[in-house]
Amino acid sequence: MDDSTIFIVGANGQLGTALREKYPNAKSADIEELDITDSNSVNSFDWSGIKVLINAAAYTNVDGAETPEGRVAAWKVNAEAVKNLTHIAWKHNIILVHISTDYVFDGTKTPHSESEYYAPLSVYGASKAAGDLLVSQLEQYYILRTSWVIGEGKNFVRTMLSVAQKGIDPAVVSDQVGRLTFTSELVKAIDHLLSNHCEFGTYNVSNDGLPASWADITRKIFSFAGYKNSVTDTTTEEYYKGKEGIAPRPLQSIFDLAKLQSTGFTSSDWEKDLESYVKKEMNQ
Repeated sequence: MDDSTIFIVGANGQLGTALREKYPNAKSADIEELDITDSNSVNSFDWSGIKVLINAAAYTNVDGAETPEGRVAAWKVNAEAVKNLTHIAWKHNIILVHISTDYVFDGTKTPHSESEYYAPLSVYGASKAAGDLLVSQLEQYYILRTSWVIGEGKNFVRTMLSVAQKGIDPAVVSDQVGRLTFTSELVKAIDHLLSNHCEFGTYNVSNDGLPASWADITRKIFSFAGYKNSVTDTTTEEYYKGKEGIAPRPLQSIFDLAKLQSTGFTSSDWEKDLESYVKKEMNQ
């Protein structure tokens, strides 16, 4: 497809960076040119020639969203801004690609299907669910529901590598279970859906492979990096005990990937992508 007809919102984030690599001719704008939380800014922007709008922007500070200021910011970016983009997509007949999260669920069911009812536990989850509902009013949309994203930027893998380098033996939660989603996998899925003109709607997107806990993943990170640090399992409740302002986390984040795979998409195993990612980090 002609990537000059693509507009990326949130182009400087982990996913946005990967999208710009895939679509070098895609358009984007900084906040001085386009403030997606401001309806006047969005409505007055020149959308001519844009056929696909990819919204990779989000307020993702899960605990920060529990504060008075964060609550406002989360709803502003994850819901109000999405309302503005949805209106533009409808007005200009643009396909809207929107990124969702496992946090729209309470994590009591496994695996999550695309038809599961919303049951967010946190402010962040509720604001993202609101955004999903807005996007789903369109006729031309793809919602990609994902989890545990790893790309270029601050993320869990880089944090654990830093911890290991300092000689720390971390305690990591073992009762949250899911699969990593590398930005390369998300970009591959977005491109697949768009290039093959797949049926519009919501699709679960994560890497494939055996589900694992954060503690299990940490052991894999250390193993791939050649570190001998040990990892102690702990529960989410114990890990956050005594800490204030902590948002509740869904414990089950495993997605059913059958719908996406039924379109001819081949999912990558998270362990293989993790090994490649860690080795690349170690060689930098």
